[in-house]
Amino acid sequence: MKQPNANRSTFETRLAACFDELKWLYCELYHNDMQAFLYFVEMLRRCYDERKESLRELDLHRLRDPGWYRSNKLLGMMLYVDAFAGNLKGVQSKLPYLEECGVNYLHLMPLLKTVKGRSDGGYAVADFRTVQPELGTMEDLEALADACHSKGISLCLDFVMNHTSEDHPWAKAARAGDPIARNRYFFYDNWDIPNQFEQTVPQVFPTTAPGSFTWLEDCRQVVMTSFYPYQWDLNYANPMVFNDMTENLLYLTNRGMDVIRLDAVPYIWKQLGTDCRNLPQVHTLTRMLHLACQVVCPGVLLLGEVVMEPAKVAPYFGTQEKPECHILYNVTTMCTTWHTVATRDVRLLKRQLEQVCALPRDYLFQNYLRCHDDIGWGLDYPWLRQFAIEEVAHKKYLNDWFTGKWPGSWSRGELYNDDPKLGDARLCGTTASLCGMEKAGFKEQKRALDCDVMLHAWMLTQSGIPVLYSGDEVAQLNDYTYHDDADKQADSRYLHRGKFDWDSAERRHNRRTRQGKVFYALRRLETIRAAEPAFRADAEVHALETGSEQVLGVARNWKKEQIVALFNFSETPQAVSLCRETFTDLMTGKPVKLDQIELPAYGFLWGKREEG
Repeated sequence: MKQPNANRSTFETRLAACFDELKWLYCELYHNDMQAFLYFVEMLRRCYDERKESLRELDLHRLRDPGWYRSNKLLGMMLYVDAFAGNLKGVQSKLPYLEECGVNYLHLMPLLKTVKGRSDGGYAVADFRTVQPELGTMEDLEALADACHSKGISLCLDFVMNHTSEDHPWAKAARAGDPIARNRYFFYDNWDIPNQFEQTVPQVFPTTAPGSFTWLEDCRQVVMTSFYPYQWDLNYANPMVFNDMTENLLYLTNRGMDVIRLDAVPYIWKQLGTDCRNLPQVHTLTRMLHLACQVVCPGVLLLGEVVMEPAKVAPYFGTQEKPECHILYNVTTMCTTWHTVATRDVRLLKRQLEQVCALPRDYLFQNYLRCHDDIGWGLDYPWLRQFAIEEVAHKKYLNDWFTGKWPGSWSRGELYNDDPKLGDARLCGTTASLCGMEKAGFKEQKRALDCDVMLHAWMLTQSGIPVLYSGDEVAQLNDYTYHDDADKQADSRYLHRGKFDWDSAERRHNRRTRQGKVFYALRRLETIRAAEPAFRADAEVHALETGSEQVLGVARNWKKEQIVALFNFSETPQAVSLCRETFTDLMTGKPVKLDQIELPAYGFLWGKREEG
């Protein structure tokens, strides 16, 4: 075991390496408030001292292999603790199942303390250092992290930065009139300034929570609430807020979290006269968080939830010299993928792929087909307009298709935050139900299964970290029981947040069932991906011209190896002619020529070519 002096020397060395930049950023943002900065530095030292030896050793191991999280062997899964296994101890008992799935990166949905009926799915945090009691304790979370590390599994946890619950101690004190606590939020005596904000700030939930401010009758004041009335926005112009929230983040990393998901990070800086999104100060704060982790826990990664197109997402990576987030969500590719399912036209998806491929190879995305949230149709409508596609009408078509209202649709989902006037409804549903497995009769099931597996193959082809949504690995269907739960029935996202059906999952062992067919197909794909260097995150990737508007083509090159991937997004066979060379079909091991290949309905190909 290292001696205390050696540990302190390590801390001082790390701090010295970034001290000048950290001080400059902090003092510029907080107007040379040296008292607050010195407190911040001492807080970092305290958090480092509290970091246990096993985590410090893990930090050193990852520093020796800084690209560990870019490996093509990484496979993620996101899940809700209660839905998956009841509580944290239950999740720990299910680690063998996760290993069977090939999962080595586990993303736990929000599990910190909230108040029933005012939780927003766990995103209204009442205590950043307490686990929701029915899920367990902080000791249970730490034990799960230790168990995961022993099996080579990294653990990710959400950190809600933009706001606290109105039930948080800071908010309670502010409501009671404490001036120091009030300075942590945005309080106003009347609607004059809030009304000025409302002129330029877009509404997050215009249907279910219109506006960005809430009147508090008990204290006769207005408070900023960008999301829901019980979620009070934090004022990061107050250094006390940044200091304490950074300490809360580091508290979680010291419990063993390997990845911290920064929830709604573009929103965290507010400035009158702007849209309060993506302001320069956000990047200063994110860079300082990165530096704080670099000093205290350099093996920890920051995952930014930035729900925008690639051009606006990219700045959250920072620069090579001054990085911010290590990983970002690839949300645009996700929603464009589902657009392609409904239109059978790959042109927009090909354009999206080209935009992502144009970014530096060291930019790392977290890729997924479904996440815990809804699917919003934030597509490139200016580009689509050349095909006579108009935004409102197209959103209606997509939502009608995926809710089964469109003639001939086999998809089954529900809408969230439906606003018929603006056409801005978002979509909910599991991958399997959106692919048609709910509606499928015996003859239709093959089409639904093929669509499901093809989409997962496409997701696994993308560079970055592929993440499954719990239940997708066994083709779990929509859960409509939320309609009978008074606490959930107003939020259709619970359609795909249902309890994991362990009885149904047992059928994965029978390859004749839908569960078994999907499970073993995905395991085959994941095993191939882990074995082929061309799937490395730093491989050269580009889109291919397939000659078909229904077939997406991708080439991945690593040294002398090339993998060509083709995906048919239509329910009819499609002929493709690429080249005369012979490839090996990685799924079957058989040779295949790409000069005349016919992809079956919702079929795909992973073809490998090796040069001498």
